[in-house]
Amino acid sequence: MPKVGVEQSLTAISEELRGMGYDVVQLKQEQDAQGCDCCVITGQDQNVMGIQNAVTQGAVINASGLTAEEVCQQVDQRLRQQ
Repeated sequence: MPKVGVEQSLTAISEELRGMGYDVVQLKQEQDAQGCDCCVITGQDQNVMGIQNAVTQGAVINASGLTAEEVCQQVDQRLRQQ
């Protein structure tokens, strides 16, 4: 099953993804995203200083303004495309 990294504060999304059978990893540090097929972020600290360092080759989904269900649908769609 694909490995999905989810920021700590997004517990509802983590639970929903686990229920769908995904291997969910909590993102606490940048290194936690390594090896993830997809990452879900809050968007709060996204590109803070205009610097974008790619840590993962997988898709990154910004959960800001989305429900847990909407985010899970996006994760599902992105992982099917890979």
